[in-house]
Amino acid sequence: MKSEKPSYFLVLFATIFAMVVVILGAWTRLEDAGLGCPDWPGCYGFIGVPETAEEIARAEAAFPDAPFEAEKAWPEVIHRYFASTLGLLIIAINVIAWKNRNTTDQPFKLPLFLLALVIAQGMFGMWTVTLKLWPQVVTTHLLGGFTTLSLLWLLSLRLNNRPWQQPNIPVRQWTRLKPLALTALILLVMQISLGGWTSSNYAALACPDLPTCQGRWIPPMDFANGFNVTQEIGPNYLGGQMDGEARVAIHMAHRIGAILLTLVLGFLIFKLYKNSGGREMKRLANVLLGMLILQLSLGISNIVFALPLWVAVAHNAGGALLLLTLVTLNYRLNKVSTF
Repeated sequence: MKSEKPSYFLVLFATIFAMVVVILGAWTRLEDAGLGCPDWPGCYGFIGVPETAEEIARAEAAFPDAPFEAEKAWPEVIHRYFASTLGLLIIAINVIAWKNRNTTDQPFKLPLFLLALVIAQGMFGMWTVTLKLWPQVVTTHLLGGFTTLSLLWLLSLRLNNRPWQQPNIPVRQWTRLKPLALTALILLVMQISLGGWTSSNYAALACPDLPTCQGRWIPPMDFANGFNVTQEIGPNYLGGQMDGEARVAIHMAHRIGAILLTLVLGFLIFKLYKNSGGREMKRLANVLLGMLILQLSLGISNIVFALPLWVAVAHNAGGALLLLTLVTLNYRLNKVSTF
């Protein structure tokens, strides 16, 4: 019997590629390059970035309200082409899934859902530009990217037929961890959403100090405006439109979410070590602990060092890796219950 089902290695490659797309998306957003190309799908009317003096002159004449900046156009174009390539990879995965649809245990619905999701992602990528970085769209686009990545990883787990070491403890003891692991996953998704909302509303530096915020434990905050999801469509949201107290509310919500998630993950890691009955589960606990420490360190560094680009991008990548770790853990725990 083959150790992997058809398209396993293609899905694995697509997962790695999706991680690159997520990182490029973070780079584009943090470089304030989301409107580096004011049109879609082209860039100032060109397939690529205008380079010659004549092309740049034509671009600026066509878009007089959007002065051309090569250093912002390039991240946007690179992100678009990588995302488009990921879409082609997902189409290829669906072709293989269709050809093998009658094969036992060959996932078919999940690749179809991924195809629908990547099409929706393309639409949200377009709306990110045409609606001028409207925070609701930017945050949804970010969540769509993380969802695409995690579902590709889940698909690779399902396609991998290689046996894994079962815990040497009663199944009932492991299944008790399922609600806790699922809770941790849901909280992480909520925290990623808060991170996206923080970034899209330019609230990352609303609190420049730790552990206080602007020198206060409880600074003035405006949660009503900070979490107003009916913001007007039309203004250019580059740089953000919210006032200081609204941004502080968003930032503090993200901090509180981080504390809550850390407590839940810490308890989950403790339970995993306590009940560890196999190398794979212990390895997952080690990875989870390492990723949690890394994310906390990067989050603190973002504040202490005033949001350096590489730290902020790494924080996004760390969130994605933490998500994949929890997806793996939840998948394994569900597999344990079937034995």
